[in-house]
Amino acid sequence: MWKGTLSFGLVSVPVKLYTAVTGRTVHFHQLHSADGGRIRQRRVCSIDGEEVPLQEIVKGYEIAPERYVVIDDAELAGLAPKATQTIEIDDFVELAEIDPIYFDQPYYIVPDRGGMRPYRLLLAAMRATGKVALARVVLRSRERLVAVHPRDDVLLMSTMNYADEINPTGELQELDGQEQAEVGERELDVAQRLIESLAVPFEIDRYKDGYRDAVLGLIERKAAGEEIVSEPQPAVETLQAPDLMSALEASLQRARARSDEDGSADAKAKPRKRAPAKTPKRAPAKTPKRAPAKSP
Repeated sequence: MWKGTLSFGLVSVPVKLYTAVTGRTVHFHQLHSADGGRIRQRRVCSIDGEEVPLQEIVKGYEIAPERYVVIDDAELAGLAPKATQTIEIDDFVELAEIDPIYFDQPYYIVPDRGGMRPYRLLLAAMRATGKVALARVVLRSRERLVAVHPRDDVLLMSTMNYADEINPTGELQELDGQEQAEVGERELDVAQRLIESLAVPFEIDRYKDGYRDAVLGLIERKAAGEEIVSEPQPAVETLQAPDLMSALEASLQRARARSDEDGSADAKAKPRKRAPAKTPKRAPAKTPKRAPAKSP
């Protein structure tokens, strides 16, 4: 999707960018139910109700209700950052110092022709130091702040949000008065034990988009001509408890029960796997090998 150079100090590496993440959301088109025709969007003026040709549409920034400043394309073009086709590294920082809220879209950086040796050098040096590079690059006529760091045997570049793009938590009125909602030590202890009982090693493959899979399955069945009968969704079971402490203790008990069930299932599964292997090993030992020696 992009081709240029990755520059740090006086070293320039010819590179290419590939999208590292592809959204898998299921998208639908709007159709006319009577004949299946696609629904098209029309550009209609809110004042006279007439459809407006594309060449008569301009950009406007709203500075007050129904008050706009009109900006034409030539004016914007004069302000656009120069497309240098360079990922210019400015600084190296610790990954732990970057709040995850600043990360946006990831891309793979791969070496272009003649760039393998300096690419491998930068990759190895960054892996050895554990540093993350902060750089600037122009993507789609916009200068972006990006973070570059090693991932496996490739450099990963993530576009970042600027500080003024993050909404401050102080504007969340729902958090007002949280100082008065004190948490007791016993409640905190049970909550911590509940978290520990639910803690597992992180494995991203364990988590699936169940809704997307169900929608794609529905599409396949309908495309194959299957008649679909919609069934009502079962009611969601909710944990009922008279107070916070009771809810915590009941949750902890449920988590322990689930853990015990998983452990029992594993324990039952293991002997079944080992049983076939034990039988052939013991069989030869039971066979009397001295029988032939008794004949003389």
